[in-house]
Amino acid sequence: MKAYELFEEIIKGGETPAWKTCDVLKAGDPNKELNKVAVTMFATVETVKKAKEWGADMLIVHEPTYYDHYEEIDELPVVVAKRKLIEESGITIYRYHDYMHHREVDQIPEGEVYYLGLNGTVEHTPYSASYMFTSFEPITALELANKMEKQLGIKRVRIAGTRNKKSTKIALCFGTPSGVFELLSSEDVEIVLTGEACEWKLAEYARDADALGINKSLIVMGHIGSERDGMRLLAKRLSEKHTEFETQYIECGEVYTYTDENL
Repeated sequence: MKAYELFEEIIKGGETPAWKTCDVLKAGDPNKELNKVAVTMFATVETVKKAKEWGADMLIVHEPTYYDHYEEIDELPVVVAKRKLIEESGITIYRYHDYMHHREVDQIPEGEVYYLGLNGTVEHTPYSASYMFTSFEPITALELANKMEKQLGIKRVRIAGTRNKKSTKIALCFGTPSGVFELLSSEDVEIVLTGEACEWKLAEYARDADALGINKSLIVMGHIGSERDGMRLLAKRLSEKHTEFETQYIECGEVYTYTDENL
């Protein structure tokens, strides 16, 4: 199988975006024959090096490689150096973002819910890439945050607002989607899970709501922590379906380091 053939297979079933899609070839030869396929969240410098060391022919990523959604960026020194590294690696890179989100079941929340081991129902909301999850088992924000740190490996999950009230109505706003404040302020939502947050708007709303006796929690997972398990699930499915090549998920790691960790 060639790289472009696998990519065309992956995006099947996804609704074609009405706008310019970022899901295109980012580097390398689309006709490369596949023996090893790597999947990751970000094509960081270290991820590219790990993929090359493993012998990957193709790398499938979710987010931009060059710090801009469409990667239309000036020739900055970091961009030039990173592009040279990728070109020398010989790896073919495709981005899988728009088609991944625009499916009947968005594969990012699907992966997060799967690896968290949550039981419940997922429904669309009016907002792009935001979903409503109704848990079959009531859970507190603190319990959910602890579960994320243990099962998803997120180093620092932050909670604003209510910590210890059982909830079942949870909004899934992974990454940086639309409608986060609208869902947080809705009477039909008790907990919002998100990747990134505007603290003065979202976190302060949750804090004041809790102080007024309203069950409202904002859980901030970090962008990578809130989406990478969708890519992890993709790698699992590819390895199960395609035995003619090897598939490996490569962890890109979180972007922040912390004062109490030894590097």
